[in-house]
Amino acid sequence: MKTRLFVAVCLVSAFLFGQNTANVIASNLSSPSKPVLTFPNTINPSNDIGANGFGFEVLDAGVNTKYSEIGTGFFRNKLIMVSSKKLGGLTKIDSNTNEAFKDLFCLDISDNGVLSRPLLFSRILNTNASEDQLTFSPDQKTVYFTRSSKHNSLEYKLYKATLEEGSHGNWVNEELLAINKNNVSIETPFLNRKGDRLYFSSNMPESIGGYDIYVANVNADGTLGTPVNLGHAINTTSDEKYPSVSIDGKYLYFSSKGHQNFGGYDLFVSRILSDSFKAPRNLGNTINTSYDEIAYFLAAKNKGYLSSNKPNGKGSFDIYTAVNDEIIQSVKGKVIDLETQIKLPNTLVILKDEDQTEVGRQLTDASGAFSFKNISPFERYTLNTQKDGFKDYTFEFLANRAYNTTYNKDLELNTTEPVIAKVNDELRIVLENIYFDFAKYSIKEESTIALNKILKVLKAKPHIKLAINAHTDIRGNTAYNLSLSDKRAASAAAYLINKGIAKNRLTSKGFGETKPLIDCKTKSCSDEEHQSNRRIEFVILD
Repeated sequence: MKTRLFVAVCLVSAFLFGQNTANVIASNLSSPSKPVLTFPNTINPSNDIGANGFGFEVLDAGVNTKYSEIGTGFFRNKLIMVSSKKLGGLTKIDSNTNEAFKDLFCLDISDNGVLSRPLLFSRILNTNASEDQLTFSPDQKTVYFTRSSKHNSLEYKLYKATLEEGSHGNWVNEELLAINKNNVSIETPFLNRKGDRLYFSSNMPESIGGYDIYVANVNADGTLGTPVNLGHAINTTSDEKYPSVSIDGKYLYFSSKGHQNFGGYDLFVSRILSDSFKAPRNLGNTINTSYDEIAYFLAAKNKGYLSSNKPNGKGSFDIYTAVNDEIIQSVKGKVIDLETQIKLPNTLVILKDEDQTEVGRQLTDASGAFSFKNISPFERYTLNTQKDGFKDYTFEFLANRAYNTTYNKDLELNTTEPVIAKVNDELRIVLENIYFDFAKYSIKEESTIALNKILKVLKAKPHIKLAINAHTDIRGNTAYNLSLSDKRAASAAAYLINKGIAKNRLTSKGFGETKPLIDCKTKSCSDEEHQSNRRIEFVILD
């Protein structure tokens, strides 16, 4: 039976969801009006983590009190906050924390990034128990939230509710989810951007430490699949909590008392791979201290919120904005023939990340050069090469620097072996095309690599005689094309003769545009099709 929940105190307009929400919040965070906070250096000097490749500017969010304030996510361009802020003289105190039971609040975000005075988010979601972290589906019509159990305020259960159709803030159909267990606390839920995976922390019996991070698939009806522990890559014998996922879905952020740590809870990031996670990286001393840093979640790629109980705050936990100066890295180099060190233009180079997702592709320029941007520090990449006449290769490199930089990596390729095969009733030495500059008959440097393959066959088989036949495309004057192809064939023959092949073993002839592979007179041909017609064929004579 449908249960109607009371109207929310913090009503919100229903005009922006998803990426628009992130854009608005990110814009607000980009020009914070609060000064940078200073606080004592509490980092363990024996710890050698340092900035670790991050440069965070951490600012007071402008809404903190002497009570605990912890951010938990966004709902329709508003920040949702968990706080033990007292409202009224009859507020019930939690004996386990000596603070009021926590409630959910919402705050407007002004144009200069300052948060507004908190208002209660929902009278029905807020109860006499403690409400903690929540997370919304991508359409923001479903909320997953946690509430302390009746018998233990430190044990949380996971609930789900839906937004009443047509309303701006009425949550209905509250449901205690089936994954809850007796004497088990489920905390800090976070839905990924696609809404198909729910991360959370729990002290389930099979946990590696006290609290581990788990993930459960979200079914089409909003129910959850069987929770899966994220394993030793993420979880330690200490506590891990507050998972969140980057906007692009590539990185998992979380708080941990383990791993390489300054003390207390530190913030970490791990690359999400197709079937595993990379070793977590501490977010460094521009954001972490020897106190607790928790609840880091992003409003944009490098802008978000966190909570900390570090000194110079106003309460036990305070909310801070965090803007990370993006590290800009790139990789460049040249593709080169291994044997001759000749630069190889028109080589296809494909950049892939550690999960073998394509990041970019390009053809090398006339000097064999390539260049890719958007390299992330401490990530592993592969560069895959493809070029006619050369073996396909995969080159690995690790972006192992923590600052703005360009990695230089030249790629050396081995040639394929020439093949003797029958083509159109002719026995030929089949290999990649021989290239010439436009309207010229001098052999381009890269094509000497292909001619060296012919040279190798002729030296290995001294009885072979070759007819070198050159062809052009149809563009240009017919007589000119015939003359040009004659000169190109003669140039190929002259190269082989200069390398020691007897002149009487070679004949050369140009056919101009008379024998195209593709008929470009009756159809409009692409540049690639015209290029196919511009060729040299090496025919073995009886």
